[in-house]
Amino acid sequence: MDIEWKKYVHSDPEVLVGKPVVKGSRLSVEFILGLFSEGWTEKQVLENYPTLTTESLRAVFAFTTDCMREESLYTIPAEAAA
Repeated sequence: MDIEWKKYVHSDPEVLVGKPVVKGSRLSVEFILGLFSEGWTEKQVLENYPTLTTESLRAVFAFTTDCMREESLYTIPAEAAA
């Protein structure tokens, strides 16, 4: 099932300077992804942030996936960066 992330994630210049957030919260996509990168489980995130749902978390990942489809990342050799 493809999740329609636009139902859950939006950007408003009045909230967190326009960073994408879960609707109805001030929890940014960046913050939520950071929790997972630090080793938090879905259960821990949902218990600590009860305004979130399993669907809103899936929407965060769907949003990020869509964003990354449009990005190109290039490796720069260390000697070129110096």
